[in-house]
This record gives sequence, C-alpha cells and structure tokens, in this order.
Amino acid sequence: MLRLEPRKERSRAMALAAPLIAVVLTMIFGMILFALLGKDPVQAIITIFWEPLTNDFSRSELLVKGTPLVLIAVGLAMGFRAGIWNIGAEGQFIVGAIAGGATGLAVYDVQGIWVLPLMCLAGAAAGAAWALIPAILKVRFNANEILVSLMLVYVAGLWLSALVTGPLRDPDGFNFPESRLFHDSATLPILLEGTRAHVGALAALAAVLIGWALLERHEYGFSLKLFGQAPRAARFAGFSQSRTVLLAMAVSGGLAGLAGTFEASGPVGQLVPGLPAGYGFTAIIVAFLGRLHPAGILLAGLLLALTYIGGEGAQLAMQLPAAAISVFQGMLLFFLLGMDVFSRYRLAPAPRGARKGAA
Repeated sequence: MLRLEPRKERSRAMALAAPLIAVVLTMIFGMILFALLGKDPVQAIITIFWEPLTNDFSRSELLVKGTPLVLIAVGLAMGFRAGIWNIGAEGQFIVGAIAGGATGLAVYDVQGIWVLPLMCLAGAAAGAAWALIPAILKVRFNANEILVSLMLVYVAGLWLSALVTGPLRDPDGFNFPESRLFHDSATLPILLEGTRAHVGALAALAAVLIGWALLERHEYGFSLKLFGQAPRAARFAGFSQSRTVLLAMAVSGGLAGLAGTFEASGPVGQLVPGLPAGYGFTAIIVAFLGRLHPAGILLAGLLLALTYIGGEGAQLAMQLPAAAISVFQGMLLFFLLGMDVFSRYRLAPAPRGARKGAA
C-alpha cells in the first residue's frame, strides 16, 4: 500500500510542473468525456485548442476573452496569497458593469473624452465597494468571506435584471430587457481594426506589470505572502490583518468591477441580463493555474480564453453541450489542485505494521 508522506520542504520542480501536468490530464480525461458523449475526442481537442489559432479573428478574440480573465485573476491572486478567499468576483464584475454602464447612460447625450474614464472609475469603485461588504463582515464579525462573497453574486445578478427591465431599460427597445446602446464616447476604442479587440487588453497588461511590482518588489506583497504562510509572524512584524483583508478585497473587487465595465462598454456595448459570462469564476482557475504570479496569470488567462473560444466552436461544429465545456474547464482546476498536493507530499510505501493492520 502507498500513503502520502509530507516532504521536508515544498518541491519547487513539482510546483512548476503541476500546471503542465494538469493541462495534459485535462486533455486526456476531456477526451474520455467527449467519447462518452459520442463525439470524436481527438477532433474535439483539436477544435478547442488548435482551430482558434488558425485565423486572425479567433486570435484577436483571445484578447477579448483574456482581458477580463487576467484583470480579475490578478486581483484575486493578491487575496489568495494572503489566505483571503474572494469567491464572488463574478458579482463584483456585474456591479462594476452596472455602475460603469449607468454612468455612461447618465451622460448619454454628452460627448467627451472624459466619459469613458469616468465610467471606468465608477465601475472600479462599485466593484471595490461590493467586495468590501464581505471584507467588513469578516473583519468585524468574523463572517466567512467565501459564503458572503458568493451569495452576493446572486444579489448582483438579480439587481442587473431588475435595472434593465426597469430604470435602465431602453425607452425605444420595445420592452426588451436591455439598456440603450452606449454612445461612441462611452465605448472602448478598438485596438485592432476589423476585430473586437479593445484597449482594455492594454489595461490588463498594465495590471499584470503593476501586480508583479506590488507582489514581488513591494512591502505590500511581502505582507500578503507573510499572512498567507505565517499570520502570527505577520502580526508580530507590525502588519495589520484587518487592513490587509480590506485592501486585498478592495483591490480584487476594483479590478473585477473594471473588467465588468470593459465588457459592457466593449464587446457588449450595453447592459443586458446575459452580461455575466462566468469570468469571475473562471478567473479562480486562471489565478491558480498561473501559480498566483502575474506573469503566469497572463499565460493562464490566454489558455482559458482559448478554451472559451474553442469551446464555443466545438458547440457549433460538433454539437457539444455547453455543460460539457464547463466540466472540461472545471477538470483543469481539479487536476491542478490535485497536482499541488504532490508538491507538498509524496507517495511512499506504508509502514509494515500499517499494512498488516489494514489486512
């Protein structure tokens, strides 16, 4: 028999290899899943991972899908490093879209280069405020931030539905649940002509660079790492746990809210009930697949964006159900967390006495 034996220190090689192993295992078990659904497993993998890279439009869509994933994941990684589990980024994404979109609609007839920055500020502020709700409850009442932030996702979704069927509904939209189309001043400029890629991709890249500087070269990043590994030592060093929780949640919520504003003012161009696309939840996979490091998150965000685009293509070309693609993405997180176990533990033969006792 075999058992898990703690390593004396974490295996760096296994930690670095875990994402690659997880991707390979996801492909293998994904092929089994597609075969059980009666589809050609090899063709499904090719459709998901290769075909989106063969034409210019699909390649540009990597920027469209990757931008919100990277923005949200960079913020989440800061909290995760400190053991602060913001699982409600999807709700902060929605609230950011609402605040940014409502700001643009409030000045619908006004043109100016200041409109879009104002929308971004409103969206980031709203996302941060929404994230501070579970943060304050955790600091003040020791409430579980996982449950509170997750439940607020549903509140945000219902709020969006109520607004687009009520105060923000397009008066000329024949009672469809949607807002007006945003004015040109409230729409993100296109980065690549003839595509949907917008300048939000540059903001995501800036977030990666700033995130790297904060996490790897700043006292703030050191405090996050210290709280994640040795909370008592962090307190002895003079770092405030309450301030760390509040700031980490505010930053992650602000970036999620900014991503929501980008989505509303970019690819969608208005507020609609279907605006939430699961980016807030998928960004959790991106953060862990990227090893909570901004550079890794950038690569992981592009990989997950590839599965979004390829998954949509597989649904159309091979009639794969959307749920199968979601399961496929979930496998990636499952195998990644499983491989992480082996960076701290290794398989070893069980002691002789334990084997006899089991017999």
